[in-house]
Amino acid sequence: MDTKVFQLDEIEQAAALLKQGELVSFPTETVYGLGANAQNEPAVKKVYLAKGRPSDNPLIVHVSSIEEVNAYVEEIPKAAQTLMEKFWPGPLTLIFKLKPGAFADTVTAGLDSVAIRMPDNQATLALIKAAGMPLVGPSANTSGKPSPTTAQHVYHDLQGKIAGILDDGETGVGLESTVLDTTNPEAPVILRPGALTKEALEAVIGTVYVDRHLVSEEEKPKAPGMKYKHYAPDEPVIIVDGSSESWQAAIAHYQDQGEKIGLLVNETRARQFKGQVAEVFSLGKEGSVAEAAKALYAGLRFFEKTDVTLILAEAYQRDGIGDAYMNRLEKAAGHHYFND
Repeated sequence: MDTKVFQLDEIEQAAALLKQGELVSFPTETVYGLGANAQNEPAVKKVYLAKGRPSDNPLIVHVSSIEEVNAYVEEIPKAAQTLMEKFWPGPLTLIFKLKPGAFADTVTAGLDSVAIRMPDNQATLALIKAAGMPLVGPSANTSGKPSPTTAQHVYHDLQGKIAGILDDGETGVGLESTVLDTTNPEAPVILRPGALTKEALEAVIGTVYVDRHLVSEEEKPKAPGMKYKHYAPDEPVIIVDGSSESWQAAIAHYQDQGEKIGLLVNETRARQFKGQVAEVFSLGKEGSVAEAAKALYAGLRFFEKTDVTLILAEAYQRDGIGDAYMNRLEKAAGHHYFND
């Protein structure tokens, strides 16, 4: 199969492929998604096949308006309605009780709930409208690998496996959406942190819980990104959290073991250690976790084109989007930290 890259004036052509049950990757403000008709079972199954995605990992459905949600869910809690009006379109996924038969069975992986969001990208909103259907949209990458933040990342992973890619340049946020379960009777629960923080949500609706437990092999995850090792490049990743002395100790330790080291660090550390290691990728200016979050996946992918054998990656404080950054980095590293 040839994978065609569509430009922004070719949305109707991309929509035509979706109507035919084909897969088309689309841009969002977070990462690129892999689109298919959420009401077409064979099309949704193609998504799992193209990605190599575990079948018990549910998919997020993307819509182009708040009004559409009523057709797909049993009820819209007051908190969810308030959040949709405040933050949609935007990087917020909400979990609702599913209206039976609303979507293909494979979308929800057998759960009685469904995750829905309205992405903040005009090209993709136009694509959904042109296709006339809700679209599933997991990250458009090989399952478990770093998510794609450019059309070129998608092409690298899925060339020949999908029909098309709608190219709208680099994504803005760089990390997947916040996933909030609105079906909990006590208070909504964050299942996956994102750019929209607990504090931002609580400022609008009051108490919000955070679910930080690691989903076991026997459990079904209620949202993507909860169970399996995610976002990982081919090379092992070790997190370093500490001073320049800690970084120096980590570099020496792994070089003594014969490793060719790549550093994923802020601009200041990149300049400091550039001559000591095989490769360096800058996450942006020192102290800017927003820049680090945007650059994380591109950085992890960068090292796949090099001969490094180990990546040392910088930890950030879990404030604001730092919580989402560390959530993704810890999954990429399998929670491995350097302890000097």
